[in-house]
Amino acid sequence: MAWLDYVLPLFFLFPLAAAAVVVVALRSLHDARVRSPLDAQPMCEPGQGLRDRLDRAFATLFLNASLGPILTLAPLVYGMGRMVFSEQQNWLEWALYGALCTLLALLVSLRLIRDYQRIQRLKLGLACELAIGQELERLIRPEAHPYYVFHDVPADTFIIDHVAITPYAVFVIEVRARTPVMAPSGEILDSVTVEHERLRFPGWKERKPQRKARQATSWVRAWLSRELGQQVPVHGILALPGWKVVREVQSADLDVVDGVGLADSINQLRSGASLPSEIHDRLIVALRKRAQHGGSPLANDI
Repeated sequence: MAWLDYVLPLFFLFPLAAAAVVVVALRSLHDARVRSPLDAQPMCEPGQGLRDRLDRAFATLFLNASLGPILTLAPLVYGMGRMVFSEQQNWLEWALYGALCTLLALLVSLRLIRDYQRIQRLKLGLACELAIGQELERLIRPEAHPYYVFHDVPADTFIIDHVAITPYAVFVIEVRARTPVMAPSGEILDSVTVEHERLRFPGWKERKPQRKARQATSWVRAWLSRELGQQVPVHGILALPGWKVVREVQSADLDVVDGVGLADSINQLRSGASLPSEIHDRLIVALRKRAQHGGSPLANDI
């Protein structure tokens, strides 16, 4: 029966299929997420959202790098099986197997390049998150200075990088990572001009970072108003670590900073009287509850 010449070579693919099953079973090796042994809640550190995305990116790289060669060899192995069971060799068929192997190899290579670039972007974003997180940790003092900092606070459909509670206001800090540009002369162009609705980087312009920071600030302001039953002062900050910020206009609702000395800058932003102790404590309780039980919103853009 002629159809057996095409079915029997499939047995040659069983070792490759077994190897693929082992690779898929080991895909969670890069999952570094841990839970607290005290309350079984996920541990939340600065940049936790990006840490989780980086773990998933490494898992994807592991799958592509391991399954890619297996998939690439599959047409060739099947062709070898056809050679064993077929009485006559069809060189056009072999050319088809070779072309398919080449196409799969090219596809796998492109996916690996994409994974590498994605990991590099996530690493840069995580480095910026950690740098800002370290600056914000300086806000934490003894009881005489009641400051509190939350990282990766989940909103409805996105994650807020940092929320800092001071005796005077609540600060929403969003972090964005961008790579400075190198000029043909070798000079590093690392100055960004801040307009009211956009950022002018060397060679390109962006509106999304400011829009996202304002969105996060508005969400926190509205959510705290619902939780506490009254308005509390909420200020937005957009941090661009590694960039020299040039302010063309001064925005009243959003400060754009480079992150250096961020804790001191927040201490100096004292608009109005101190928050009542009861309101301050309720803010901490509400945000702590939100950070622990806020669900799993979508990931932020970097």
